[in-house]
Amino acid sequence: MLQLRGIIKDFADRRIFAGIDWHIRPSDRIGLCGDNGAGKSTLLKLLCGRADYDDGVLQIAKGTTFGYLPQEGLEHRGRTLFEETHSALEELLAIETEMRLLEQAIAENHSQDDMDRYAELQEQFEQRGGYTMEAEVGKILTGLGFSTDDFERPCENFSGGWQMRIALAKLLLQRPNLLLLDEPTNHLDLPARDWLEDYLLAYPHAVVLVSHDRFFLDKVVGRIVEVWNGSLTEYPGNYSRYLVARDERIAALREAKRQQDEEITKTEAFINRFRYQANKASLVQSRVKKLEKIERIVLPPEKKKIAFAFPPPPKGGRIALELHGAGQRYGELQVLQDVDLVIEQQERVALVGPNGAGKSTLMRLLAGIEQPAGGERQEGHNLHQAYFAQDQAEELDPTRDVIGEIMADAPFDMVPKLRNILGSFLFSGDDVEKPVKVLSGGERNRLALAKLLLRPANLLLLDEPTNHLDIHSKQVLLDSLKKYSGTIIFVSHDRYFVDQLATRVLEVGNRAVTSYHGNYEDFLRAKEKAGDSSHSRERVEQQAQAGTSGGSKTERAQSHAERKEKQRQEKRRKKEIAEIEALLEEKEGGLAELEQRMADPELYQDQEKWKQVSGEHQALQDEVAELYARWEELNLAESA
Repeated sequence: MLQLRGIIKDFADRRIFAGIDWHIRPSDRIGLCGDNGAGKSTLLKLLCGRADYDDGVLQIAKGTTFGYLPQEGLEHRGRTLFEETHSALEELLAIETEMRLLEQAIAENHSQDDMDRYAELQEQFEQRGGYTMEAEVGKILTGLGFSTDDFERPCENFSGGWQMRIALAKLLLQRPNLLLLDEPTNHLDLPARDWLEDYLLAYPHAVVLVSHDRFFLDKVVGRIVEVWNGSLTEYPGNYSRYLVARDERIAALREAKRQQDEEITKTEAFINRFRYQANKASLVQSRVKKLEKIERIVLPPEKKKIAFAFPPPPKGGRIALELHGAGQRYGELQVLQDVDLVIEQQERVALVGPNGAGKSTLMRLLAGIEQPAGGERQEGHNLHQAYFAQDQAEELDPTRDVIGEIMADAPFDMVPKLRNILGSFLFSGDDVEKPVKVLSGGERNRLALAKLLLRPANLLLLDEPTNHLDIHSKQVLLDSLKKYSGTIIFVSHDRYFVDQLATRVLEVGNRAVTSYHGNYEDFLRAKEKAGDSSHSRERVEQQAQAGTSGGSKTERAQSHAERKEKQRQEKRRKKEIAEIEALLEEKEGGLAELEQRMADPELYQDQEKWKQVSGEHQALQDEVAELYARWEELNLAESA
């Protein structure tokens, strides 16, 4: 549906894309990965025509429509939420308006032309979901976390994060052929992310997205495209598979570069040794030409990571913190009521629930930042806490530089260690003298997190510490928290982070707090099980009331036939999965062989052979991607 050939894009004196080739198919689910500044957002803008390119060809199939969600700069005003979202269906609304006008005309003059036109429009309107469009608007708004009470609120009353949700809702309603999403999970809570994952999995057209949410990428995409050094590298599969394949590729590249460097060193030594010997001139010249033709292998840089450990926590009691009958209200709004909660030492407790449910309120009560309007908060023996607020980065003093900001809160004995702490959070060299006011969102969050290391604590209360952090920084923070031996209470909208860290989940909603043991996946499973039990009871009650719990012989026979057919379908599905897995093993073996050949420096000397081998590699990659797509489809059918 869309193809890039030899695309070059320069920005000032920097080449962002150096002749990239890329093909997007109609049903692709692609995740763009790469360091900040690599060009991911630029690539999305280029695809939908919001950024120009300097050279190359961009071919777009006829009838392709684009939907683009930027990271920021979104604002809606002048209409209610429902009106604004509904306006995305302007073509359907235009058809509906014309139909209303035709109805009046037909009533007056009974024109056959008008009746034919009306029948044509009516068919279009029905096929494109015109009669259900208001229900679809409500479904998408609710899925993205809006309540029905929000529908009549003016758009200008919604904050930046909710403005992004409005723009996303409009895009999903329009159902473009190519959906381009730049950080769609920013500002989404976990329930809204779960809903968006399922929606995109069922989306009938191509999706290309950028996200720092590892679980989201694992769930939604079937192909990763890495943007680095002006080029694109494709990896079939999701993000987790990409991490493994990337390491394997870099290892192969490193070995190829080692061999290439050895060959270059030998060639240069030969040239230098015999440069001035007349009888060796032709040999020297052939070596010089050979050296000029070598395409030097460039290795991706080693990724910088935050690497740190929390100070050993002071010894505390078995109980870290308790709430007894605690509640909180703001004016007439009762947010929490009669909350009883015991947090034990070394627990890792995740607070989950939709935005506005009261997670941050509960966090402030637990931290003692707010006193409960009712009930009490009770600290355990020798409690030493460290609190990271949702807006902690806003508490930094913009008049200071980085080193001055951390030094202002540091105990005397920690001052000699401050530069080491900042270095572990990627503030090294001149970075420590950067003014706080010019730091990016991610840098500000890293500095605020660094300040948590200044004093030992046996209870960490972290309200969205993963905001503005990229996947790699989140992973190192996660690793550090896993090694921490104190108690952790945290809020995060990153599903992978919650799944990996939590040992207990507290669901906040309807003024109450409900506890579930395990991580977020265990929590969802428990909720689903409870929902299934509830539905089963309802069905039994309905059957009992209707007197049809046994069913007729015809119904039982029909049910038996349906079960048999399902069993046959399941058998066919499993057989196809086994066949695909065998094929994948064979194809991936072929890929490995080709990649080994591509790692051989000799191959670069023969451009025709290189083109042939790289073409075979690309074709085989496409086959593997299609097999994985079918494999995922069959496995999703099992879970459905």
